[in-house]
Amino acid sequence: MDLDPKIPQYSTGDPNSFGWQTGRRRWPIIITQAIDDAYRAVAHCPDPEKQTEGKRIVEALTKLKYEVQHDRALTPLPDDGYPDIATYNAELEQLNSPTWLKSPWLYTECYLFRRIATSFALSSHWKNYDVFARQKTSTFRSSRPAVLELAARYKDLMSQLQNHPDQPREAQELLFAEMAEICLWGNATDLSLLTSLTYEDIQALQGSEARKKAEANILVNDLPSCFAHLLEAKQSGKKERRVDIVLDNAGFELFVDLVLAGYLLSAGLATHVVLHPKSIPWFVSDVLPSDFAALLNALAAPRWFYETPSGEEELQGKTPEKLSDKEVEELGFLFQEWSRFHAEGQLVLRPNRVWTGPGSFWRLPEEAPELVEDLKGSEVVIFKGDLNYRKLVGDAAWDPTTPFTEAIGPLGPGSGLNILALRTCKADVVVGLPPGKDEELKALEDGGGDSGARKWAWNGKWAVVSFSKGS
Repeated sequence: MDLDPKIPQYSTGDPNSFGWQTGRRRWPIIITQAIDDAYRAVAHCPDPEKQTEGKRIVEALTKLKYEVQHDRALTPLPDDGYPDIATYNAELEQLNSPTWLKSPWLYTECYLFRRIATSFALSSHWKNYDVFARQKTSTFRSSRPAVLELAARYKDLMSQLQNHPDQPREAQELLFAEMAEICLWGNATDLSLLTSLTYEDIQALQGSEARKKAEANILVNDLPSCFAHLLEAKQSGKKERRVDIVLDNAGFELFVDLVLAGYLLSAGLATHVVLHPKSIPWFVSDVLPSDFAALLNALAAPRWFYETPSGEEELQGKTPEKLSDKEVEELGFLFQEWSRFHAEGQLVLRPNRVWTGPGSFWRLPEEAPELVEDLKGSEVVIFKGDLNYRKLVGDAAWDPTTPFTEAIGPLGPGSGLNILALRTCKADVVVGLPPGKDEELKALEDGGGDSGARKWAWNGKWAVVSFSKGS
């Protein structure tokens, strides 16, 4: 906490913050969905010992929901054998026993998912169970139209790059911008925020038409600076040029992250891409290493993945539409490309418990110096999504005109880290806006008006793409 910005953080106790809505509306829904999943898994479990243990997990999650809804005090996390528990509990002690609905939003939401994880980690039979996996799979299946569209575009693009490797700078920059923007808006599907998504809702958030309409909604766009940096590194003749991606959501967003990674490797803007998933189920839809494997498996057997009716579809008597041979071929092309990059060591996964810690990334130089030193070897570290952005800027109530380079503190200029944040706004904090822009957005319908709330930043309609050069 001592390393964080000296500016107040957003709180679940502030009626004008999205943290207020989160604690009272979203968290109970998320916990209920976890209870339902665990209950369903237990009901289909043939092993009596495992079933008994599963029932205890359901009871623990039910108790957690009660505590949240009745604004009880947060209690120390039980030791599940991982060192981050001590970090969580030390910060909890410093916070003086806060209650769920009157506490720092960032810490408390991280605590929530860490506590859910302990419920499973303390068991013998459920240690590696992902209580959110079913939701992630269902949402990725619902993303089918956008997946097929991008698969076709990607295959065509890779063919163009192979046949015309020496494109003019303007064409290269335009292509980079398109790939990065696809990656940016893939974050629109976030299960921890969109807790009641329908199939139609998901399709409306994805696809080329949605991206074209959203271009005007990128409030800060530093992609030209990032591209210039990557191109300069390529033209310098440097043999190894690495790009890191600190991942956010699984499913469709991981799919578009891989679209960007594959493009960077094929276009020669990177020789290696390091993906940083989470180590535990996190904020419902965040990427675990198993989600990467599941995505590749889906691409390897797309007919099985997309044409096999889910349990819900069977109950409704629905049969998924068949894939065409062309669609199967295009998805197979992605599988071959990405699995080859992975097999040859150009695309690697590197999970780290740091990403599921309780605090801001201002703490990284002191709390994870080896990780920071390693990231200095990257041409660009791309931080995906809302939570990573909140952690970069400390989830503090910055003036919205504060430069991004200032708001990321010790990770900014002089740190040796080149950072690109791709973020669709789903929380109050935002920096780098031109003067008057926040007021203009608040004046829009449902933008917040004179209430003091920054409601325009809650729905994922607006985005910021912020770059900080570490030298």
